[in-house]
Amino acid sequence: MVKARRLGLVLGDQLSFDLASLQALDPAQDVILLAEVAEETAYVPHHPQKIALIFSAMRHFAQALGERGWRVCYVKLEDAGNSGSIVGELRRCCERLDVREVHLTECGEWRLQQALADSGLPLVWHEDRRFVCSRAEFAAWAKGKRQLRMEFFYREMRRRCGLLMNGDGTPVGGAWNFDADNRKALPRHCRAPLTARFGQDAITREVLQLVDRRFSHHYGALAAFDYPVTHAQAEQLWQHFLDFALPAFGDYQDAMASGEPYLFHARISAALNIGLLDVRRLCADVESAYWAGRVPLNAAEGFIRQLIGWREYVRGIYWLQMPDYATRNAFGNTRALPEFYWTGQTRMNCMRQAIGQTLELAYAHHIQRLMVTGNFALLAGIAPQQVCDWYLAVYMDAFDWVELPNTLGMVMHADGGYLGSKPYCASGQYIKRMSDYCGDCAYKVGESTGESACPFNALYWHFLMRHRDQLRGNQRLGMVYRNLERMPEARQQALWQRGEQLLARLDAGEML
Repeated sequence: MVKARRLGLVLGDQLSFDLASLQALDPAQDVILLAEVAEETAYVPHHPQKIALIFSAMRHFAQALGERGWRVCYVKLEDAGNSGSIVGELRRCCERLDVREVHLTECGEWRLQQALADSGLPLVWHEDRRFVCSRAEFAAWAKGKRQLRMEFFYREMRRRCGLLMNGDGTPVGGAWNFDADNRKALPRHCRAPLTARFGQDAITREVLQLVDRRFSHHYGALAAFDYPVTHAQAEQLWQHFLDFALPAFGDYQDAMASGEPYLFHARISAALNIGLLDVRRLCADVESAYWAGRVPLNAAEGFIRQLIGWREYVRGIYWLQMPDYATRNAFGNTRALPEFYWTGQTRMNCMRQAIGQTLELAYAHHIQRLMVTGNFALLAGIAPQQVCDWYLAVYMDAFDWVELPNTLGMVMHADGGYLGSKPYCASGQYIKRMSDYCGDCAYKVGESTGESACPFNALYWHFLMRHRDQLRGNQRLGMVYRNLERMPEARQQALWQRGEQLLARLDAGEML
């Protein structure tokens, strides 16, 4: 390859043609490096489908860059001489091509950004403009605030983007947030549309063979892989959602149902997070669908809130608070993650459904993550770092900047309320209300004590009792604690004892 004075590094979650670092380079003179490295596959045991998605998408992106006139240096995982790390491959390429400048866009993970920053290489950093709010802008918004809240950040993003806004600066529909209209349970016999599926070309088949050969020991199945791996396929998936699922998304985004892993969800988060879709374009499409009368306001607003509200908010917190944020443990939890999180072998049907589809598809929607697997981990007092590693490993769309605040902050409340105003804890009654899981469960959701009682019930009250001093002053939990205090002492003792028994079984490595 011809020597180049400038090199562009493109990471596996930066597969965008308008990446800032690419815009600074010249296809006629400069070289682009993409590298598959062992270090990025193994710092947690990533789901095989996640590895397959990133490697296939990287190879397709490299091919597309070549078709656009770029000179691309692509390193495959099993290439001779592969150093096994991004820094190592960057150093090898710089030496081979006599590179004087390396242009790269901000990393999505603090771990990798620090490794690159400490490499001693001649790096030129570029802002990741794929996000609406830059790191510096979020830090400026957060400065001086005693407590951050997504709702107020979201309003600022709405104003900035002009989405669903009236001419006088007020929100369409007279309210900023229609979350109260997004919590309907799925009606009986209601079925979601089939999701778009994608075949496998020669590149993807080669990657799947590689992943099967090298990562079959990782938890999760590879057989069901059908994710989009190109910009064109991601666009097809997005258009399918707009046409068939978005109209009902607002009503049923919190619903869960056996055998329905996707329901009315878009399934685009992985494609978005690796750069195959653009967040501004997605929001514009949703707003246009609303103005055209194709979707109701609660669906349009709810989807836009997830993108420019919650997604941007958690990224801002990640870069504002790292690296200390990753070690927070407000409840002092030390219990090990139960083995059934990796196998799905549990008598709790809700957990079996959520974990089972996670292992099969590398996917679960936000309520399955927050109010089933996450809720159980919170109530059981699992060490937050172990929970975070699990979420990062098993989900197709999980990258540290988005996974860590969501898991450590929202799921585990381990940051003491910095990200969210209350722990998202619930008994089995919430799961019963929002799903059909309880009907086929070995446990009885209507019971709280005794061997046949739903474990979520006693563990919910046990959690509230053991953290009473920390949580009773939380305004959003005031009614819950008043109910607890009105509960007869004998009832409280029975719930406590049942919770103790369940936690002892977890400590003994038993399956619940």
